[in-house]
Amino acid sequence: MSFVPLVRASLLPHGGRMSDPRDDALADFERRTLTIEGVSKTVLVSGQGPAVVVMAEMPGISPHVARFARWVREAGFCVYLPSLFGRDGAFPEAERGLAVLKRACVSAEFRAFAANEASPVTAWLRGLARLAHAERGGRGVGAIGMCFTGNLALSMMLEPSVLAPVLCQPSLPFDQLDRVESPPAELAQVRERLEREQLTVRAYRFEGDRFCTAQRFAAYAAALGPRFEFRVLPSSAANPAPPPFFSAVVGCPHSVVTAHLIDEAGQPTLAARDEIVTFFKARLAEVA
Repeated sequence: MSFVPLVRASLLPHGGRMSDPRDDALADFERRTLTIEGVSKTVLVSGQGPAVVVMAEMPGISPHVARFARWVREAGFCVYLPSLFGRDGAFPEAERGLAVLKRACVSAEFRAFAANEASPVTAWLRGLARLAHAERGGRGVGAIGMCFTGNLALSMMLEPSVLAPVLCQPSLPFDQLDRVESPPAELAQVRERLEREQLTVRAYRFEGDRFCTAQRFAAYAAALGPRFEFRVLPSSAANPAPPPFFSAVVGCPHSVVTAHLIDEAGQPTLAARDEIVTFFKARLAEVA
């Protein structure tokens, strides 16, 4: 099943929701309201050490996204988790998750169907990286985007404090699977910085992902050159029983370090998580 035709359809009704025991209360995160360039957003913050901005996939800061953020925190980082869409901590049910996706697709902050056009929310996220670096210090800031937010970590490279960008299954634009979201001028700036500062971009996808395709990674590689370092995991490595949004709406192996991760020793998805954490440590740790 493809969710691209579904997001172009009429919005589903979205009323109130009873508490679900599978929700995550996120009680170990400090909920802050941060105003950057006149725009206020909620950001969940937790941990000590250099800052890492973790941007949630659809349909929001789910228990699996929070689990990944905690892993990063436990590795010695202060996690900044901006609330960009959805209800924080909600277990990703299919119908409600699809409604969140549809609203985000028509939001002025995102460019779900436009190639070569950066989502406007990236300006706010670059400001968040500057603020996080000022608060936490260190060499710089890490950033990871997933699915709907995947490319945002790359756009954040226009902020000098961002040193460690990770793109997990970047899926925009939805209906141009061989294109990337960033405009050519932005890609050129990022490539120049990667080469000048000897930085790298890490990227991950499943082989059978219909939304983050081999053609999309080829487009990134053509734009960024050899400093775009990517991994393609076999579809067989994906969790076969993800939450309903991912089984019914996404319908393919997709979320490398969240919903489709298998938390068992020897699993390729767990190895990808460890590789990302090691990348953050290598780029952000203070030089002795």
